[in-house]
Amino acid sequence: MKNLTLLICLAACLFCFTTASAQNVTTPPGGANQKASVTQYMGLVKITIDYNSPDVTGPNGQSREGKIWGTLVPHGLNNLGFGPATAAPWRAGANENTVFTVSHDVEVEGKALKAGSYGLHIITQPEGQNWTVIFSNNSTAWGSFFYDESEDALRVEVTPEKHAFTEWLTYSFTDRQLNSCVANMSWENINMPFRISAPNMTDLYIANMRRELQSNAGFNFQGWATAANYCAQNKTNLEEALQWADNAISLPFIGQKNYATLSTKATVLMAMDRMDDAMEVMTEAIHHPTATVFQIHVFGRQLIAQGQPQKALEIFQYNAEKHPNTWPVHVGLARGYSANGKYKEALKHAKIAQGNVPEGDAVNTQGVATMIEKLGKNEDVN
Repeated sequence: MKNLTLLICLAACLFCFTTASAQNVTTPPGGANQKASVTQYMGLVKITIDYNSPDVTGPNGQSREGKIWGTLVPHGLNNLGFGPATAAPWRAGANENTVFTVSHDVEVEGKALKAGSYGLHIITQPEGQNWTVIFSNNSTAWGSFFYDESEDALRVEVTPEKHAFTEWLTYSFTDRQLNSCVANMSWENINMPFRISAPNMTDLYIANMRRELQSNAGFNFQGWATAANYCAQNKTNLEEALQWADNAISLPFIGQKNYATLSTKATVLMAMDRMDDAMEVMTEAIHHPTATVFQIHVFGRQLIAQGQPQKALEIFQYNAEKHPNTWPVHVGLARGYSANGKYKEALKHAKIAQGNVPEGDAVNTQGVATMIEKLGKNEDVN
């Protein structure tokens, strides 16, 4: 009797072990609905759709073309015959939940959706009607069997469209921009697009820069200068950008005063419409030993673009004094004199520049030739 009891206990243990082991064994996906994943970035924003991909051809090898929408995927909300959901949408794929994950807050079809992972469901409709895309806060349920409308984070209406035949259900991204893209669900002869956007992308980058400047990027002047320049170019967060520019110049153990950091500060000041202060800092920048002939030349051209031809000419003249007989200086003088209506003097320097164009530089050779032709007709070259 004692031995019999021991045998029964051993058998029970073996059963439990076998059952537990079976739960960890990986077998092929049911119905050959293979797992798939697609990821798209919009700048800093990462979007991933994880799904199981069924095909039009059924497990028995028979084509289900023409029987996908409205038959295999019934329209509307349905009782799936399992689980508590009596009015369930389609699970937007096969097997487990289709999961939509986004790293930052976005808008889907113009409606706000917070960062996170969502169960993706779709309510399909007969031809000519919009479909409903559902983002459920429950991203871990199995398919739609446990769908609960109270867990919806967002619903959007979209318009499906006819599409080239697609054997396998496929998610993809098109119209990929820095701050928006279109996600597509394509299967059989239907494509269902929905637009995702991050309208506050500039703010996302600035917030990210702010965090990075508290780490490795903050231990070199280039990080501070890059962040300040980004704000200036986008004309936003300018007060903090000015502090970042000052940090690039003078932060203890890190800041460096050079052409790059001084011109960065001047750029921020220009964005703030503090033109006198910007000109003072920029003058210091071009007189700094680190200023190159090309950097000074570019500043002169910027002054022309800003409607300050006389100051631009002064900069080009200074460049010629600091870097005599250097190829760009005569091009700059030609532009400076031209901007001030002194075409004869401009033509003289353009001809000198023509003899100094680096050998093989076809672009500038043609550019100087065009400049000479215009100046010969008393036409401005800027």
